[in-house]
Amino acid sequence: MPMPWFLLSLALGRSPVVLSLERLEGLQDAARCSPGLSCHLWDGDVVCLPGSIVSAPGPVLVPTSLQTELVRRCYQETDCDLCVRVAVHLAVHGHWEKPEDEEKLGRAADPEPEEPRNASLQAQVVLSFQAYPTARCVLLEVQVPAALVQPGQSVGSVVFDCFEAALGTEVQIWSYTQPRYQKELNLTRQLPALPWLSVTADGDNVHLVLDVSEEQSFGLSLYWNQTGPQTIPLNQTDIVPCLCIQAWPLEPDSVRTSICPFTEDPRAHRNLWRAARLQLLPPRGWRLDAPCSLHAQATLCWQAPGRGPCQPLVPPLPRENVTVNMALEFPLLKGHPNLCVQQVSSWEKMQLQLQECLWADSLGPLKDDMLLVEARGPQDNRSFCALEPSGCTPLLSRASTRAARLGEQLLQDLHSGQCLQLWDDDLGALWACPMDKYIHQRWVLVWLACLLFAAALFLLFLLKKDHVKGWLRLLKEDIRAGAAATGRAALLLYSADDAGFERLVGALASALCQVPLRVAVDLWSRRELSAQGPLAWFHAQRRRTVQEGGLVVLIFSPGAVALCHEWLQDAGPAPGAHGPHDAFAASLSCVLPDFLQGRAPGRYVGAYFDGLLHADAVPALFRAVPVFSLPSQLPAFLGSLQGPRGPRPGRLGERAEQVARALQPALDSCLRTPGTAGMGRGMGPEAGDRT
Repeated sequence: MPMPWFLLSLALGRSPVVLSLERLEGLQDAARCSPGLSCHLWDGDVVCLPGSIVSAPGPVLVPTSLQTELVRRCYQETDCDLCVRVAVHLAVHGHWEKPEDEEKLGRAADPEPEEPRNASLQAQVVLSFQAYPTARCVLLEVQVPAALVQPGQSVGSVVFDCFEAALGTEVQIWSYTQPRYQKELNLTRQLPALPWLSVTADGDNVHLVLDVSEEQSFGLSLYWNQTGPQTIPLNQTDIVPCLCIQAWPLEPDSVRTSICPFTEDPRAHRNLWRAARLQLLPPRGWRLDAPCSLHAQATLCWQAPGRGPCQPLVPPLPRENVTVNMALEFPLLKGHPNLCVQQVSSWEKMQLQLQECLWADSLGPLKDDMLLVEARGPQDNRSFCALEPSGCTPLLSRASTRAARLGEQLLQDLHSGQCLQLWDDDLGALWACPMDKYIHQRWVLVWLACLLFAAALFLLFLLKKDHVKGWLRLLKEDIRAGAAATGRAALLLYSADDAGFERLVGALASALCQVPLRVAVDLWSRRELSAQGPLAWFHAQRRRTVQEGGLVVLIFSPGAVALCHEWLQDAGPAPGAHGPHDAFAASLSCVLPDFLQGRAPGRYVGAYFDGLLHADAVPALFRAVPVFSLPSQLPAFLGSLQGPRGPRPGRLGERAEQVARALQPALDSCLRTPGTAGMGRGMGPEAGDRT
């Protein structure tokens, strides 16, 4: 999981340590020394013989202290061993001896002794290393120039790379010179018993790799290096039973607090099962990979394609207790796509199950094969049954299952070697028999029946050719007319004179939908009108209707005629004179230019209702398009709306009668309303002449 904010720590003693070791390439040992010194590493190891201590003839080099450092010696990119680097610090020991003639004459020595001719010093330093079961000795030659030779002073150090050692071992290092002028130095160090830790990145994922021996136990802590109280979120999908939490102050010898709170948590166990993966290991091995130990048992089952749950094999193969991350063997002779592994949890608080068909990737998808179970008894008695959803069906039985119907054929396939043997022992065997040829035979019968049915239809067509042609022609006309009507759009525009007139327009719109037409009217779009405004709503509806080849229907009423006169005489009505939903008043600003510029034919038609308005009351400007009286001219009105591909005249008359019946109650209600009829009669020819 991504962990850019984690510091990775391993426990060494009681304090956290972060290992970041230097990497050395190659197999060769090497030596290097401080600036000013020269050093040389002898080839190969030498015999460790310290010898006795001898007196120094003058100033000599001797080791004064040892220092070690852990490094990694890598032979390949990921093949590295732990190695101990040793640094030997050197100093000058002893003084120059005075000449013997000066001592005899009793002359005082010069305060600053005269340096001999060759004042540089050379020493052979031995490093002895022991770490069970390894022991090595190496020889380093070191030379110090005269300028650095000062008795009793340190001259630098020589570094050796390196002695290989194992984690957790105790190493002992000695250092002395040949000849030996003092007691050898000795250093003992306990190497950390830590697993190797490496971090690899794979896209957004970061993987922690721990390389430890199988018998070694270890603890891993992921911690925040923070101060003060902290609330640390945990991702629920990362919680597993073996996840423990450890906290401690970053101080020497601090006491750590550890808890493992998810051992009995059902969510953690569910996450563990989701993270578990079954892996096929050729030729017949498999392994369960999981971040924690699992208490589970595994068995094999047979999964038929699209036929319910995976069925345990009969006779049942023995269940195995699963060990996580350990390779196991199948008791099988051959693999098959339908063979699956079922893992069943033995945790008492929750029943969990994991199933994977491991051979599906290598052998292809599930096959429609029949699994035959062979049972062997005494005196070589053998019986066969087929594993089906209802159980193991004997092949030679009278059951109404597929295996029973094909029992004899399946036995013939088995004896002729067409079935694959999956398992065999003294008690019985398992066979997978292909069923493809039987499925093909069934489809042959289906195709034969279809051909016979097609031949019968063709014969009937020849015998009743004239009747069939007439029926097909009528069906074609109805389908074409219905498709054309359904595809034609109609936008109804009207003036909301009163509630009765609105009900009349609503009845007309509902009836036109049954024709069928796709009708748009502001009565059904009040929410859009409030949100967009009448003018924007009309613009959108008009553009859609014209683009789809539909018509805009102007329904004239006394109120609509009055609005038209206001626009034609005064260039528009007074602001706020009409309601917020009056799309007709808002639409006149776009409708009138279409009529004045000659773009109205083919896009608009007009209509008015009998008894509510006289024909001559419609303004002369709008008579450039067809204007229909409803319901008296309904057939022509519907024919204009449906276009040239509308239904035949007889069918059109039937639809006109349906629309008239739907309109008549609402129209009678308007005519009975006081003042409405008189208003219609008052809008006579003289009113129309004013335009």
